[in-house]
Amino acid sequence: MNPRITFSTAGRILRQLRHDRRTVALLVVVPAALLTLLYYMYEDAGPTFDRIALVMLGIFPFVIMFLVTSIAMLRERTNGTLERLLTTPLSKLDLLFGYGIAFGLAAAVQAAVAVGAAYWLLGLETVGSAGLVVVIAVVDAVLGVALGLFCSAFARTEFQAVQFLPVVVIPQLLLCGLFVPRERMAGWLQAASDVFPLSYAVDALTQVGRHASPTATMWQDLAIVAAAAVLALVLAAATLRRRTG
Repeated sequence: MNPRITFSTAGRILRQLRHDRRTVALLVVVPAALLTLLYYMYEDAGPTFDRIALVMLGIFPFVIMFLVTSIAMLRERTNGTLERLLTTPLSKLDLLFGYGIAFGLAAAVQAAVAVGAAYWLLGLETVGSAGLVVVIAVVDAVLGVALGLFCSAFARTEFQAVQFLPVVVIPQLLLCGLFVPRERMAGWLQAASDVFPLSYAVDALTQVGRHASPTATMWQDLAIVAAAAVLALVLAAATLRRRTG
């Protein structure tokens, strides 16, 4: 990897993203809008909204970034941009980590807007600080970016890229502890949940919801999510193809 090339790649992706208003709206506006919808669903439920909204602040960035990056990388391959880029000194790791940096910065804006809306407009209350929620949401979004880049290597069309959503994302969503506490699941479901990185993101957010200061468990969970994101980026580099054909 060459840091100069990596950051140059990140800048190129950010410039492209800035001109794509629909994607910007999807990244920034949609999570806050969905949280508002959730607020009115649980308007009289008190702590129920706080618990679910806190978890969704990590889940929404993960899902949206997975979808956006898997399609974006597929377009780079189908229109020949990727093949041209890889004839330059740009390496696969430069490209993929450039994507991670660019969308990580976009995720920081996304998380700040969503967390601001949740705390100051919708009245979300947690024992821990909103800043920690932003950090966890950003790391979770980068995980979505990394998994999206990895899965895009196995798709030939945008429709196929979207099909990875129920395969990769939904099982993690079902087993992360949002619907049923992980300790109450059957043994084999607990084992599957322990493998999925989204489970640790949800657990880290739960720690923020319950404790005033960062706990060792929260930092451990966050480290696992970050390590899973780096691993996914490395695997994506190993499987990346220049073209879809």
